[in-house]
Amino acid sequence: MTELLAQMDAYLREFDATVVEVDPAERALALDRTAFYPGGGGQPCDLGWLAGLPIVKVQRRGERIWHWLGEAETGAGAALPAPGASVHGALDWERRYALMRTHTAFHILCGVVWRDYRAQVTGGNLESLKGRMDFEFETLHGDLVHEIEAKLAVEVAAARPVHVRLLPREEAFRIPDLIRTKINLLPEGITIVRTVEIEGLDLQADGGTHVANTREVGTVHVAGYKSKGRINKRIELALD
Repeated sequence: MTELLAQMDAYLREFDATVVEVDPAERALALDRTAFYPGGGGQPCDLGWLAGLPIVKVQRRGERIWHWLGEAETGAGAALPAPGASVHGALDWERRYALMRTHTAFHILCGVVWRDYRAQVTGGNLESLKGRMDFEFETLHGDLVHEIEAKLAVEVAAARPVHVRLLPREEAFRIPDLIRTKINLLPEGITIVRTVEIEGLDLQADGGTHVANTREVGTVHVAGYKSKGRINKRIELALD
C-alpha cells in the first residue's frame, strides 16, 4: 500500500520515497509513499517531477499509487530507477495550490447550497481555478445565482479554518449529512473515511486536497449557470 502523504499534509511540496515496483513499458513507478494526489472526486491528479523526470500522470491502481514519467528534457539520464531505489519527488506547487483553492471553493459552494437551499450534489468536476458543480435544483435564475455568489464571498472573508480527519467508517457515518452527493460514492470496503470540515459551514467525506483556511481561496465568481435537466442545475465557478 502506498502511504498518501497529502491526506494529512496538503502543503508538503517535496518528499523522499522508495520505488517498490516498475513498469518499464509504461515508464511508470509505484512508490511506498507519495505526496502526489492521484486524482479522484472530480479533482485532477498532481503533476511535478520524480527522480529528475517530469510526471505526466498519477493514478491509483489497487492499493498502490503509480507515477508515469516523461523523458528528460536533455534526453540524457532518462533511465527509470529500479525497485528499491530511493527517489526524490517535487510537486508542481503552483498548479497544486490552485487546485487546493479551487476544491475548497467548491466545498464552500456545497456548504452554502446545502445549508440555505438543502440541494444535494448530483455531479461536478474541477480544474485549476475553475470548475462546475451540479445540484438538485428545480429552478435556478439570475437573482438566486447572484445571492449565492454574495454568500460565497462572505464565507471566504469569514476566514473559516479547514480541518481534515481520518475516522473509522462506523464513526464517520454517525455524522448527519456526511454524504452530500445524490449517490453515495464510498465503496463498502472503505474502513477509514477521510472527512473535510470547513468550520461552522460544511462537513463531508472527501479525499482531495484543500487549503487550511477559506481566506486562501480568494475571490470567487459565478462564471455561469445552466439547466442540465428538470431538477439538475449547473453552477460554474472561476477564481482570480
